[in-house]
Amino acid sequence: MDKKVSGTVEMTAAMVISGTIGWFVIVSGQAVLDVVFWRCVFGALTLLVVCAALGLLRGVLDLRLLGLAALGGVAIVLNWLLLFVSYSRASISISTAVYNTQPFMLVALGAVFFSERLTIAKLTWLLIAFAGMLLIVLAKPDAASSGSNYFAGILMALGAAFFYAIAAIIIKKLAGTPPHLIALIQVCVGIVMLAPFAHLSTLPGDIRSWSILVTVGVVHTGLMYILLYGAIQKLPTHLVGSLSFIYPIVAILVDYLAFGHRLQLTQLLGAAAILVAAAGMNLGWSLWKSRLDTGDSRPVR
Repeated sequence: MDKKVSGTVEMTAAMVISGTIGWFVIVSGQAVLDVVFWRCVFGALTLLVVCAALGLLRGVLDLRLLGLAALGGVAIVLNWLLLFVSYSRASISISTAVYNTQPFMLVALGAVFFSERLTIAKLTWLLIAFAGMLLIVLAKPDAASSGSNYFAGILMALGAAFFYAIAAIIIKKLAGTPPHLIALIQVCVGIVMLAPFAHLSTLPGDIRSWSILVTVGVVHTGLMYILLYGAIQKLPTHLVGSLSFIYPIVAILVDYLAFGHRLQLTQLLGAAAILVAAAGMNLGWSLWKSRLDTGDSRPVR
């Protein structure tokens, strides 16, 4: 099979898998902390087998890189915790839309800490995403969510996006390190972080609960990482960015089909604004041509 075709299939599968995780989290009936803990456990077992098979366990990391990977793991685990908790407060659809502000968090952090260019085009997409956020925040939550829960869910999704951006910046420092190994370290860090707080004395007592937890760990973590990293190695960046928007679309469809959550008009417009702005940011779209957005421009402060 052609590399581009196989990469597209892998990326699509990874995004579809990611889009369904909210359903598994909610129907598991388990505390979010326990879901994330077992995700790390079963994900670690899967990634350990993969890394061993690929020969990635033979002294690739030094202490500095190991420390960076572990720090990224802390950020990723906090990201999962906040995002999963937000599902039950603001709905999967709203949480996923707000979570897609992560590219703007990454740009902002890059501008503050690494003096990266902040162009007119990026500022435009940032303003559009901010307008989308306002529409979502100002929307009246449905009867299933109280106002305080709704706003708390939005804040948690924003927090999840922030920690994802932190993890992405750290991973940039690990360029050249096998990504499957980075993922393995991250989930191992999650096990150590959450083990003292997981409810290990009251384990799930039915096969259904265990099957859901195993699926989240093996499929939504181990398999998803394998598919994602395989696709990234085969596809150009713009195609990876385009296909990544399958994830929020699937998540919104799952939320509607499984739980009957319909976005109100203002929420729908807000979510659309955020996703379009994120696409524009990721894919380098520009609403107009400007000298400020050329390679010779100075950063906009």
